Amino acid sequence: MTAYDVIVLAGGAAKRLGGADKPGVRVGGRALLDRVLAACDGAARTVVVGDRRATARPVLWTREVPQGGGPLAALGAGLKLTTAEYVLVLSADLPFLGPGTVDALLAAAGEPGSEGALCTDPDGHDQPLVAAYRAEPLRRELALIATEYGSLTGLPLRILTAELELARIDAGPDAAFDCDTWDDIAAARARIREHGAVLDEWITSVKNELGIELDVDTGVLLDLARDAAHGVARPAAPLTTFLVGYAAARASAGAGPDEAAAAVAEASRKATALALRWEAEAAESAGQGGDAAGGPAGGAKPDAGREGTGTS
Repeated sequence: MTAYDVIVLAGGAAKRLGGADKPGVRVGGRALLDRVLAACDGAARTVVVGDRRATARPVLWTREVPQGGGPLAALGAGLKLTTAEYVLVLSADLPFLGPGTVDALLAAAGEPGSEGALCTDPDGHDQPLVAAYRAEPLRRELALIATEYGSLTGLPLRILTAELELARIDAGPDAAFDCDTWDDIAAARARIREHGAVLDEWITSVKNELGIELDVDTGVLLDLARDAAHGVARPAAPLTTFLVGYAAARASAGAGPDEAAAAVAEASRKATALALRWEAEAAESAGQGGDAAGGPAGGAKPDAGREGTGTS
């Protein structure tokens, strides 16, 4: 994987948001800045140009001088704290940026003859704050611009990008989606609750909130919850998944994320097999007219709880 540093620009005035603290606005329960930081957690060094705040992972802080000098001045300030050959440059308001886009940008920036790569939006417009640059030509051009104009303050980014040999990456409609207005914020919040995305978004948010770095097969856990709810009783679903997590944590204590994920899978397999045995016993007892108490074995009601679990 290409070694890189990242600069996140988080010091704008957010005038179209009425001066709100845009990097701290939450989408899906997470601050916009934290969502961006999660997409580039492979960076060797992370520099945030903006006011200090609590973040989900450690970063280096700096500000352009004078403050409010614009994105080019902020980029120049952040670049002073980087050392890697490649520099990822991002704005702090990209709720749907993902590691795949980061990898694509770095790969394109590393192609022969390229001095960097940037995303284009669905209308074909360049997005220089969703980009990866080679550090040496970036430093060179910033120095030349500062000499020509006297400083970087108040200058637009297009002055820089016009001087670099940049590849263009079509990363789809989401990667370059930024939140400039409250309508954008509302659209982002609605989008993460769409049926196809809400579970992944929720699990990612929970893992970030709890400080967990663990990739598990959510389908296995959902199947387990379904089987427990159907074969035992509806309240068995959340209780069983909790016990699976607890057992996996004990089994993988001190191990790495891969071992922990394997422990979750194994605990899920055992619990699923147990739930299916319960269901089979209940069905067998029902077919024989019930146990001595006049009901299914163990008092289980195999059909109770299937409806409304959200796991069918």
